Amino acid sequence: MPLYEFSCQVCHKEFELLVRSANWKGAACPHCGAKKLSKKLSVFASQVAASGKASSPPPICPSTGRACGCCGPTHRH
Repeated sequence: MPLYEFSCQVCHKEFELLVRSANWKGAACPHCGAKKLSKKLSVFASQVAASGKASSPPPICPSTGRACGCCGPTHRH
C-alpha cells in the first residue's frame, strides 16, 4: 500500500495516510474529519550501506529543515 502525504484544506494540518489504491478521494483528515484534502508531492529517499545494512539517515536540508532526499555535500537549492 502506498503512503501518501496530505494537507487538509479545512484545519491546515499535514499528515501521512496509507491508501489501498491510487483512488484516495474520499479519505478523511484524521484531525478534523474533513474530506477536502490536497495530496502533497512526496520525496522518497533510501540509503543502503555497502554491507547491505541501512546507513545513517539522510542529511537535513538547510532550505526545508528536514530530509529532502536530494541534499548532500555538494547539492544547492
